[in-house]
Amino acid sequence: MMEYKIMIQGTPNPNALKFVVNTPVKNSGNVTYRNAEECHKNPLARKIFSVANILEVYFFDNYITVTQDGNADWEAMEEKIKTIILENIAEHDANFETEEPLKKVAPPPTDPELIKIDAIINKTVRPYLQMDGGDLQLISLEGSVLRINYQGACGSCPSSAMGTLKAIENLLRDEYNPEITVELAL
Repeated sequence: MMEYKIMIQGTPNPNALKFVVNTPVKNSGNVTYRNAEECHKNPLARKIFSVANILEVYFFDNYITVTQDGNADWEAMEEKIKTIILENIAEHDANFETEEPLKKVAPPPTDPELIKIDAIINKTVRPYLQMDGGDLQLISLEGSVLRINYQGACGSCPSSAMGTLKAIENLLRDEYNPEITVELAL
């Protein structure tokens, strides 16, 4: 029987922690839940929402990023979340699928321009966002306006809204199109 271990990491978002597990929690893609009702095929995520003050739970690769509303003490929450994960990880299916209406995984881009942008993001920005417990989705490119959504810890991080968004825009202006503007999708 495998011994499960968790390493807890802070993120740039003071309201999000990354729980790194020594086994996959999502084998393909990623998913963000904003409440327990969205966790139809993921009992582990539903149980994490039983802890008060949780706003969002994000599954990717071998980690779960949990975001709280800022009104709770992380020390008390950490232990509860860690216990829930350790008590339920053996039964967790890392191949779980999400319901289509609730699906938070963007399909790979098919637009040739979005494919170029995605390649730039993959080699430059995405690894850092994932290291910090988050990610981003390319939503659309209309003219020279790129719309994105942040996921996981990045979704409610104060620095994502402006600093990271501007950094992505500057990077894409250098490597893709000097006229591009990057905005958060609503």
